[in-house]
Amino acid sequence: MARQKPISLYRNIGIIAHIDAGKTTTTERVLYYTGKKHQIVDVHDTKDGKGSTTTDYMEQERKRGITIQSAAVTAEWKGHQINVIDTPGHVDFTIEVNRSLRVLDGAVVVFDGVAGVEPQTETNWRLADQYNVPRVCYINKMDRIGASFAHCVKGIRERLNAPALLCQVPLGSSDEFIGMADLVANVAYIWASDDKDSTWETVSFEEARARLKFGSTVDNDWIDQLPKLREEMIEHALAMDDDAFSHLIETGEHDPAKLKECIRKGCVTGKLVPVFCGSSYKNKGVQQLLDAVVDYMPYPGENGGISIVDEDGNVIGEQEVRDDAPARALAFKVINDQFGTLTFCRIYSGVIKKGDTLQNVTRGKKERVGRIVEVQANATKEIDEVRAGDICAFVSMKDTETGDSLSDPAHPALLERMRFPDPVISVSVEPKTRGDVDKMSTALYKMVKADPSLRMEVDQETGQTVLKGMGELHLEITIDRMRTELGVEANMGKPKVSFREAFGQTVEHTYTHKKQTGGTGQFAEVKIIFEPGEPGTGVVFSDEVVGGRVPREFIPAVEQAITKESREGQVAGYQVLDFKARLIDGKYHDVDSSALAFEIATRGCFREAQRMSKPKLLEPVMKLEVVTEATYLGDVIGDMNRRRGSITEQGQKGANAFVQGFVPLAEMFGYINFLRSATSGRGNFTMIFDHYEEVPASMVEKLMEKESK
Repeated sequence: MARQKPISLYRNIGIIAHIDAGKTTTTERVLYYTGKKHQIVDVHDTKDGKGSTTTDYMEQERKRGITIQSAAVTAEWKGHQINVIDTPGHVDFTIEVNRSLRVLDGAVVVFDGVAGVEPQTETNWRLADQYNVPRVCYINKMDRIGASFAHCVKGIRERLNAPALLCQVPLGSSDEFIGMADLVANVAYIWASDDKDSTWETVSFEEARARLKFGSTVDNDWIDQLPKLREEMIEHALAMDDDAFSHLIETGEHDPAKLKECIRKGCVTGKLVPVFCGSSYKNKGVQQLLDAVVDYMPYPGENGGISIVDEDGNVIGEQEVRDDAPARALAFKVINDQFGTLTFCRIYSGVIKKGDTLQNVTRGKKERVGRIVEVQANATKEIDEVRAGDICAFVSMKDTETGDSLSDPAHPALLERMRFPDPVISVSVEPKTRGDVDKMSTALYKMVKADPSLRMEVDQETGQTVLKGMGELHLEITIDRMRTELGVEANMGKPKVSFREAFGQTVEHTYTHKKQTGGTGQFAEVKIIFEPGEPGTGVVFSDEVVGGRVPREFIPAVEQAITKESREGQVAGYQVLDFKARLIDGKYHDVDSSALAFEIATRGCFREAQRMSKPKLLEPVMKLEVVTEATYLGDVIGDMNRRRGSITEQGQKGANAFVQGFVPLAEMFGYINFLRSATSGRGNFTMIFDHYEEVPASMVEKLMEKESK
């Protein structure tokens, strides 16, 4: 079957933002205005469990009024097919944003008009930078008291370091927000009402200035500045094209079609970030945002394809987004439920049909494509084939996991993988009844397979099953989803922090392993220098032996032993981070030396050297932001200091005050209870893992005692 629609009419976009900025509300309006939905459901109407928005269909999402897992929906707008992924804003579910951005061609970044740039927005922005995803900004909630377009734009430019290009300016704010001025089209839109089917009037800037008078001088200033703002926007946009810019300088005129073309070019290359505004809840600005997606966001492949890598992750080529190329796809999400497995894939090249066999290049296994479905949140529609640029789901793939590459078996290629964060918190998990032990293990395995930011292991000493994740909410919801999706009930233990260890100083150490028990013995001697590394450098091994004093065939055993031994340090048994091990000398015996002997010697050398280095215990430190009424700020700051925190910034966000700082995760369990009590329920906080930091010597014993309880 030939392609039904040219690839230039496709848009794969994600909606990303901090929690409560209005992503799901915006997605609901997108579905309504594109004709995919005839009834709008608002997030705050779902907590009784009776209704749900299209993308927040899980029981856990309805109860909490938050997005937990990304959901894909497809819509049509002005002849274009728009595949939208609504992503979570809560820090515990950053993995969902991570894997969605990996396969998307563009992103709409939603901002709360009052709060502006928030911590999770910064995290998501960095992820979009990492994956080179073009963006447009949508400043939402302009109808809220305290909304400030200027504050948001300043944050985008200064905190995100983004080349913001104002394409729209609000007309009024808070309860006087009635529309937007479109700087590109050179007209203003004034809505008749807040109704979802309300019409708007299109007027000139001059008429808008004559008709509109607001209570706020700031809002009136925006209207007065419209001609100047439009001039600045035109200059910045046309700078993307030398000829168009020269023509503007010489004649003072420009071609409107060329202006849009330049904005698109700037957006696709990341040199410009167009900024729009509105109020999704009050049904203003979403249609114009859809126009911007069509006009300025790239189609699949317009911003380049995906890198092809070797087994070590080194880039060896690029796969262009084309139908006439070998089939290549990236699995970016796996969902398990009682009825089977859905593997979400982004098709980068070629055509994949029902019944085809694909090679899972990552795992070296073959997978048959039984059924292909187009996903509309929790509903599916069977299709016969998918092509380059499509996002779809394959049903019941057995061995494919998140991040795996699927290819035509005759032309295997490994596509660039995603990078996932390490978990920072762990809990013990046990079944509610003894008979559920096997069922719980199977359910946990399915949850871990679907979510790469989860880890499961069995504690060798206690025999307990340990689940590791990104936060208390992340683990709590994982256990709850096992109940609702897989029918398995489990109890969760007290959360524990994932500490790390490090070498305190450089140590040079020699270790000899010698064993003689009649017949062939064991002999190996290694001399290794262990040096502390910079944060994030990982474990680095270098072979600096000269003169064959350790034979070549035994070097891999030495390296492997260091990697294994670094998983369990000498302070408290935690993983050892960021060090360099330099093998500088050794001895061997012609008969008694073996790879095993050198592995045993290296492990002994590592243990003793780490103990001799005055090792450090490291703890995860979180970036914390608390927003509350100014009256309560003193109590919040005092409490942060008591929790061994450090304050980095404080100020105003609309009508509220905020404080930012760094606090050790070990001190933050149950923080929500303190905050509710201290702020009469008016405060809220966000917490993001930032870095590992040395635990003060005086605290080591106390913390270890606390963790062992």
